[in-house]
Amino acid sequence: MKKMLKGLGAALCVALPFIAQAPADAATPSATGAADQTLVQRGAYLAQLGDCAACHTAPKGKPFAGGLPMNTPMGRIYVTNITPDARTGIGGYTEADFARALREGVAKDGHNLYPAMPYPSYAKVDDDDVKALYAFFMHGVAPVQQANRESDIKWPLNMRWPLMFWNMAFLEKGAYRDKPGKDVAWNRGAYLVQGLGHCGSCHTPRGVAFQESALDESGSAFLSGALLDGWFASNLTGERNTGLGRWSDEELRTFLKTGANRHASAFGAMTSVINNSTQAMSDQDVAAVSTYLKSLPPAGGTGAAAYTYDPQATKVSLDRPANDAGARVYTAYCMHCHGVDGHGFAPMLAPLAGNPNVLVKDASSLINVTLNGTGDLVIDGVPSPFPMPGFAAVLDDQQIADVLSFVRAGWNNGAPAVGAAEVAKLRQSTQAGR
Repeated sequence: MKKMLKGLGAALCVALPFIAQAPADAATPSATGAADQTLVQRGAYLAQLGDCAACHTAPKGKPFAGGLPMNTPMGRIYVTNITPDARTGIGGYTEADFARALREGVAKDGHNLYPAMPYPSYAKVDDDDVKALYAFFMHGVAPVQQANRESDIKWPLNMRWPLMFWNMAFLEKGAYRDKPGKDVAWNRGAYLVQGLGHCGSCHTPRGVAFQESALDESGSAFLSGALLDGWFASNLTGERNTGLGRWSDEELRTFLKTGANRHASAFGAMTSVINNSTQAMSDQDVAAVSTYLKSLPPAGGTGAAAYTYDPQATKVSLDRPANDAGARVYTAYCMHCHGVDGHGFAPMLAPLAGNPNVLVKDASSLINVTLNGTGDLVIDGVPSPFPMPGFAAVLDDQQIADVLSFVRAGWNNGAPAVGAAEVAKLRQSTQAGR
């Protein structure tokens, strides 16, 4: 059970270098002009902030050519080609077309995009940043001729015209405006978290119409954690046990840049957010995001007393593993990385004692990462040396339930036990098609 944790965020996987510079066959400075190249470079950075590559580049696919499958409550959709290819991409888009798709979820031909595209967040992106993003996608990305694939959603749920009414009900138009009484760093952080970073897309609970329950800090549900596609995206509020309440500003900034700190390690979808987006942020922007997140009041907690570390009962169980089924599994498969004391070897190997994602009521992320492992964190081009492996082929449902129940009770974590039926359900949904 290496790296059993997650922190901020939400989205999928691809490599950072794809958007760090213009591809060799993209437009050159002589073609677009020196001033335009500055705009293109600015757009490249903004595309990293928006984590565009994570969704629009399929594994082993060409940058931004689409094809990545995404599961929704209605069925599977496939992300579109956003390279400047005139036939299959967005090469025929004007800047106005691009802005409308980005901020309103309406394609050039007038069809509505599914809100899996986080346009309710991108609606807050200002005009200057839209212009820079357009310049990047038109002049800094190589065109790829790759046809878009139709969704697997069945009729009548695949009809798009009802999305007009969804937008009327849930889309708040208008770029972000600075909040009076807040300083420059706070407002910059709010703009990034609510807009380009679209953190709420994963970390905010959704309503019955799949709308985010809140789009900014004025709603108590904002960034309070949410279940999405087999993972529980972490609570990013100041909640003391399951949120960021025990994280210092420096620890949060470290997590954004490296994907790990003494509290947690990124896994699942958050791995790609670190790989493709947050590690590339400027120090100033990382500090702004941290300033904003650390200002959010506690929300979405369990109401439990503040966590305090106590290893004694767990140590007794591990001294006599034959008396505890979960302790037996932990001793055989987990202890060498996460330790008898549950502290792991942070930041290389995640702690389990007091870990926010261990303490949270919903155990989906713990089950998922134990079954399926997680991808490598790749920081400055160097993969993490100890990625969490998957145990789906090694441990049965009851064994995984036993060891996770042991972990969630251990070291005074005090989290609910895990049942074998929960493991079986996630095994079926995440292993399908593998």
